[in-house]
Amino acid sequence: MQHYVTPDLCDAYPDVAVVEPMFSNFGGHDSFGGQIVTVKCHEDNSIVKEQVDQDGTGKVMVVDGGGSMRRALLGDMLAEKAAKNGWEGIIVYGCVRDVDVLAQTPLGIQALASHPMKTDKRGIGDLNVVVTFAGVTFRPGEFVYADNNGIIVSPVALIMPE
Repeated sequence: MQHYVTPDLCDAYPDVAVVEPMFSNFGGHDSFGGQIVTVKCHEDNSIVKEQVDQDGTGKVMVVDGGGSMRRALLGDMLAEKAAKNGWEGIIVYGCVRDVDVLAQTPLGIQALASHPMKTDKRGIGDLNVVVTFAGVTFRPGEFVYADNNGIIVSPVALIMPE
């Protein structure tokens, strides 16, 4: 697993987009990065559930949940599947749950907050569409890097400076 330090990346690549500082780390990995796969959904994590079953090697799932504070879009079972299938991390513009288990899961997870209520599964959502939240646009195929300092987005892969 590659370790990323976002302040060092910002110093080396001053043109990166910096996500507004509203996210907290909930995962077992403090730093993560990779190619963006987006999910847009509102209080329905059906698409997230489908995606964690896919090979996520080198990828970060960016979930635009509209910032909803009423349901958790990720919990322990989906996070464990994502880790098993090689996902580098998941960023949720919304809530997560089962936070004690998430903290032990070998996966990077950033989200706005925790909430104990699960979502409905109605099969509603979009995969790999451009999403914008927290002052940044996330495009499928671009790259995102996260640690306890923040989250940054780049159109190209970044290399940690020596």
